[in-house]
Amino acid sequence: MSLSPDCLTNQKMAQRTWHTFFVLILIFTILSIVGDVLSTSPGPWYENLPAVTMDYKVHIDAGKEDCYFQYVQPGATFYASYQVLKGGDGMCGFAVRHPNGQIVHPYEWRQSAEYADQTSSGGYYAVCIDNQFSRFAGKLVNLYLSVIRYDMWEKYAKEVEELDMNIKNFTHSIQFVEHNINEILQYQYHSRARESRDYNLLQDNNAYVLRWSFVQILAIAATGTLQVYFVRKLFEVKDNSSKTRI
Repeated sequence: MSLSPDCLTNQKMAQRTWHTFFVLILIFTILSIVGDVLSTSPGPWYENLPAVTMDYKVHIDAGKEDCYFQYVQPGATFYASYQVLKGGDGMCGFAVRHPNGQIVHPYEWRQSAEYADQTSSGGYYAVCIDNQFSRFAGKLVNLYLSVIRYDMWEKYAKEVEELDMNIKNFTHSIQFVEHNINEILQYQYHSRARESRDYNLLQDNNAYVLRWSFVQILAIAATGTLQVYFVRKLFEVKDNSSKTRI
């Protein structure tokens, strides 16, 4: 018994419809599982890392204040510093607010400042850069933030000790190296910030010297032209001299 072409076409269309429906159901199920996993995650992936360092160059408009928030795990070390690279008088305000709402670093109108909390209680720190005293000049600021969890090394040591491996001395060496590396990173940040500030200062001084040199050249040229004009006027002889009066 043979099927007509129309019946074969209808069967193929039905198979394609069920295949498409099955694929849609599979995609919807996968997206639902991924959404549930993301919704139940405690926070961003970088919050559970042993160390997080961030280096920003931000522009603060005149008369404005910008605040940046950084999550710190309980027991971690939090470090924040800033340096004004360019703009106005080269200074701005800097303050750090603890997660409990207390101002742990009060506002100071300076060119650079830093704050460190060796054993944080955890939470979101607010780092604010204030340029409200400067009404006309914006500021380019280098902001450096770091969160270091030294307790993570102890966790790794316990996990290895469960495998009957004694690496206590090795763990202390790693902690010592990690501590020195973080200090080197902070020193490199300060060096880069000073280099950038010096470069911007050289550019401003160069523009200032060129601008005033051009003005002085114009002034000297104008003065010389006036002097030549008046000297020539002094020695100018008129053809129709006046008759001598009796």
